[in-house]
Amino acid sequence: MEWRHRNLIGLEGWTREELLFFMEQANYMEEIINRPIKKAPALRGKMVVNCFFENSTRTRVSFEMAGKMLSADVVNWSSSGSSAAKGETLRDTAWTLEAMGADAVVVRHGQVGVPDYLAKKLRSAAIINAGDGTNGHPTQALLDLHSAWKRLGDLNGAKMAIIGDVLHSRVARSDIQAFRRMGVSITLCGPATLMPEDTDSLGVKYVSDVREAARGADILYFLRIQAERQEAGLIPSTDEYHRRWGANDSTVALASKNAVVMHPGPMNRGVEIASSVADGPNSVILGQVRSGVAVRMALLYLCLGGAR
Repeated sequence: MEWRHRNLIGLEGWTREELLFFMEQANYMEEIINRPIKKAPALRGKMVVNCFFENSTRTRVSFEMAGKMLSADVVNWSSSGSSAAKGETLRDTAWTLEAMGADAVVVRHGQVGVPDYLAKKLRSAAIINAGDGTNGHPTQALLDLHSAWKRLGDLNGAKMAIIGDVLHSRVARSDIQAFRRMGVSITLCGPATLMPEDTDSLGVKYVSDVREAARGADILYFLRIQAERQEAGLIPSTDEYHRRWGANDSTVALASKNAVVMHPGPMNRGVEIASSVADGPNSVILGQVRSGVAVRMALLYLCLGGAR
């Protein structure tokens, strides 16, 4: 099929057919990762700039690896030590990067809407959203989808429970878009203080009991709990949180026989997830990391015209 997305700001406009096509492209990229020499010339001569205004390990490194495996030139840019620290505007920074020859700008920013803003300001460079505030993290959703799809096959009719801090999670919002488009029914679970008010408009339901959410689920997705949530009084103690909503063996036992356990990382072991679950047979957490490289390879390839 012809690829119509020059940028990746969010997943709102993606069809189920496009998601399936993308999953197949990611599978091809995974074949490159499995080679003794992990290199393909698909993006030779292209320049990818990783522009991160927030700390990141998995996302930034996987984009760097993805670009290099496709033979692109990759530049890692951070706001600390750059002209942004001297007061340069975001617009001028972006124009500077494009003037230097950037073909793609991968951007993570704490402010909602920055990737969309850059997409409107830059004339030639493709913009890829690596996370903007609490709005979205579309590449995380694509790698989550790829990991579940590889393990479970056709996801139409599957049940998913997303457990934890949904209110502040850009991952959860993007996952809801992607998995619902594939025909997955989604239940949210966690403290009421960490739930959005618009669950109905999101097309999901909310339950407070983790056992109810996990019962019969095919996908158990546990979100990271940040320390500031406890300091703000939004959750009880971390011990109490783990007892009520954390992933343990009894929680997984309520899910379907072949259920997968997922987590976006980094994990707080003993808070949102027990080690026996994170390292257990149902866990695809390391598979998510591996899918992250393949998915970002596929995205760079498609957005930079490799498919054409």
